[in-house]
Amino acid sequence: MALLTIRLSADATLAAALSALDLTDDEVDLDFGLVAVDPAQHLYALRVSDTAAGRVATGGSGAAEIFADPRIGPATPPPDDPAGSAPSR
Repeated sequence: MALLTIRLSADATLAAALSALDLTDDEVDLDFGLVAVDPAQHLYALRVSDTAAGRVATGGSGAAEIFADPRIGPATPPPDDPAGSAPSR
């Protein structure tokens, strides 16, 4: 999935964002929802499928900026160091 930002009205809803970007529920991470990134600037973020991000990017309206949204997980020791020992200082 990709993360995108869009400027909407101050009282924006997820439905308003979907309408502004011509997206369907299936193209959006509904659990992530619409997140107010900078309410004073009316800037919001939502996660969309890669296909939807590509369509928004090629739409040329400039309504949204697209960013990578890499998966983040817990740090684990490398497979060759099962004890997870840290290097000495």
